[in-house]
Amino acid sequence: MGSVFGSTGKSKEEIEMAVSKVKEIVDSNPVVVFSKTYCGYCKQVKQLLSKLGATYKVVELDEENDGSEMQQALAELTGQGTVPNVFIGGKHNGGCDAVLQKHQRGELVPLLTEAGAIGK
Repeated sequence: MGSVFGSTGKSKEEIEMAVSKVKEIVDSNPVVVFSKTYCGYCKQVKQLLSKLGATYKVVELDEENDGSEMQQALAELTGQGTVPNVFIGGKHNGGCDAVLQKHQRGELVPLLTEAGAIGK
């Protein structure tokens, strides 16, 4: 049985390297937004995090040499192949709708605080 991404022309090794890179980025930063520069939903999430005063790392997949491999790696790791793909405290938190819903329910700021992305 092959990967869902078997027809993309990307080698298994390239995807495995991208999985390792994604994990390293997520483990090294309290908040990570995997994004694309032209994505309106990505902009909404980045604007919200900035408005809340959160420290976060943005990885613009359309500007990375291995961005398509990283997006495939994210899909394999999270089941979500779209951007934004948001991690807080090393945990996958979904995309734009999920992050906005967490904020509306008052759950986002505590997550960001616990992750060390905003001061207490």
